[in-house]
Amino acid sequence: MMAVTAGAAPSTRLPRLQIPPPVADAAIGPRIERWLEAERDQLPLWLPVALGGGIAAWFVLPDPRHWLATLSALAAIALAALTAGRGDRASRAIGIGAAVAMLGLGLAWWRAERVAAPVLARPAVVRVTGTIEQVEPLPARGLVRLTVSPFPASGLPKRLRVNVDAAALPQGAAASATVTLTARLMPPPSAAVPGAYDFARVAWFAGIGGTGRAFGSVAQRGGDGGGSWRAMLTRHITDRLEGSRGGIAAALATGDEGAITQDDSDAMRRAGLAHLLSVSGLHITAAVAATMLLVMRLLALWPWLALRVGLPLVAAAAGATAAIGYTLLTGSQVPTIRSCVASLLVIGALALGRQAMTLRLVAAGAGAVLLIWPEALVGPSFQLSFAAIGAIVALHEHPRIAAAFLARDEPRWRQLARSLASLLLTGFVVEAALLPIAVYHFHKAGLYGAIANLVAIPLTTFVVMPLEALALLCDLAGLGGPVWWLADGSLRFLLWLAHRVAALPGSATAIATVPTGAFALCVLGGLWLALWRTPPRWLGMLPLVLGCGWILISPPPDLLVTGDGRHLAARTRDGLSILRDRAGDYTRAMLSETGGVDGEPAFLADSPAARCSRDACTVVLDRDGRRWRVLATRSPYPLPWPTLIAACRQADIVISERRLPRGCTPRWLKLDGSVLAETGGVAVTLATRRVVTVRQSGDAHPWLHPPVARPAAVVLYRPDWSGRNIATRCHGGGCRYPRDLLP
Repeated sequence: MMAVTAGAAPSTRLPRLQIPPPVADAAIGPRIERWLEAERDQLPLWLPVALGGGIAAWFVLPDPRHWLATLSALAAIALAALTAGRGDRASRAIGIGAAVAMLGLGLAWWRAERVAAPVLARPAVVRVTGTIEQVEPLPARGLVRLTVSPFPASGLPKRLRVNVDAAALPQGAAASATVTLTARLMPPPSAAVPGAYDFARVAWFAGIGGTGRAFGSVAQRGGDGGGSWRAMLTRHITDRLEGSRGGIAAALATGDEGAITQDDSDAMRRAGLAHLLSVSGLHITAAVAATMLLVMRLLALWPWLALRVGLPLVAAAAGATAAIGYTLLTGSQVPTIRSCVASLLVIGALALGRQAMTLRLVAAGAGAVLLIWPEALVGPSFQLSFAAIGAIVALHEHPRIAAAFLARDEPRWRQLARSLASLLLTGFVVEAALLPIAVYHFHKAGLYGAIANLVAIPLTTFVVMPLEALALLCDLAGLGGPVWWLADGSLRFLLWLAHRVAALPGSATAIATVPTGAFALCVLGGLWLALWRTPPRWLGMLPLVLGCGWILISPPPDLLVTGDGRHLAARTRDGLSILRDRAGDYTRAMLSETGGVDGEPAFLADSPAARCSRDACTVVLDRDGRRWRVLATRSPYPLPWPTLIAACRQADIVISERRLPRGCTPRWLKLDGSVLAETGGVAVTLATRRVVTVRQSGDAHPWLHPPVARPAAVVLYRPDWSGRNIATRCHGGGCRYPRDLLP
């Protein structure tokens, strides 16, 4: 006890606080808590990931029982973490993440039910009268794609998508006009084989209940005859530039790619330049930056205004207006909306003096899109768009990368070299981020995309787009000719670059259908690497390597059978061969892509391993020392049952579009019309005896069993005895023919 003497002031010195040295804690809980504390600024970035996880669960899980079970499990996890947890950061993160995942699953379910609309029951030739909702010219194919809303009395679905010959459509067809046409329509087709494009799912969320091709004359009433601003601007650009050059210029301005030929589109895709044709972050950024720079420079010429008004705020408002206007002009597609939201956030941050481009901005854009359109998550557009921008921002937020490419006072050649190195590194990182997505959806991987983009991105951003904008401005005074000539030259160079890169050996590597589990591992690993900042981020390499390894070791399917049973692709010693010689271009390309073949497939009848007649083919496939005998019918004509039954008993696998007799019993697998109606398309790997179907995850999703619409009047065409086609109208499902035409 310290004594205090009279007259002496008490001491104000406090005893020194002794802080014990940190003790290593072997418990996992405190370690996780310290790690999350260090990553507290990154935790909000996982909210859109949790939202997307719930949405993905609804698409992957098969039926409402599994959806409800998942919702219950997530609710239990959230309640347990938030109530029974210790109140630490880990418990809160788990609870909030589970709740947001519940929101995502419920949102996807609600959205799918909300857009429910009848779908055409079966293929039919019908007379359609309705209102045009959208007009999409496809000059490269000589077609115009109409989205038509039929009159309710017709009994047709509420929205149809019909291709019309451009010459048959009245001049100036526009939205809000009434059109009458005859078309052969069919229900939106689902994926023909596992891994193929599922148009039925896309059409369900777009409200499209039928699609097809019109023939004969087309009558139109009403409408302003001029079309929308977007259509008029597209026509104006394609009138100034010919062929694919006009199509690319129109795609940059309005998002309309219809004038680009298939050859040029394929070359852009193989060269890794297809992203330039989809209006997204690159184009929105260029438009906003140009607008803000122009407004700042022009207003700065007025001293009175510059001294009294905050020009950065005015320029920011002009940039925001340009972003919104450009988004509306280009059709408000998912990449454009995402880029518009991101641009508005960047503009707001700049106006407030905050750091503009961050991963939080990307996360906010992703969350906004998923809340409005949850179905966008499973589309390649959303995935490619956010993977690219997320990879760019994550790369340049890294302290070492930011320090390496920080602007500094140095010679110009060093600045140029640093900029080129930054662009090249960014290109490689973006290509690596997009590779699993491109392989999963398109079954191809480009090898030279980063190098091609090193030239193409600056060319498009700083040459093509400014020249096009200047040419459009000069056209107001009728002086745009010379500028259009310069723009035409730059686009010629862009196409030349695409074709040269696409022609290089190995420019695109074909990969067969990727397992969904492998793709999920790649996505999880990429997100883990991009969103964390401390050393545990490198744990993301484990799922990433496992996913990539899974993709590489997955054998391509030996047999691909379409859902209607008409088309078969078999992997023989000579490569992929298809059953029917008259398969269409789309079918051949689809079977080649999902089979992992870059190029045209061969014909099974030409293979030495096959014996074919006009009605059937038998092919023998050698796998791991075993000979598999496959029998497939290739015509709609019936075969003698005794012969067919005897052939079935000698085969391991039998495939047919028809319903085969019960006596047809192959040694292993029977895929006839009745089986394929339940499974959809099938992929068979013989070495592992693995059978994958389109409806592997169940058939409870609404686009697989939609409500059907039956047209009130169907136009049928039946040849008479002289070979002429006679139109006959059928009402209520019954058809009447002239008595002398009945057999």
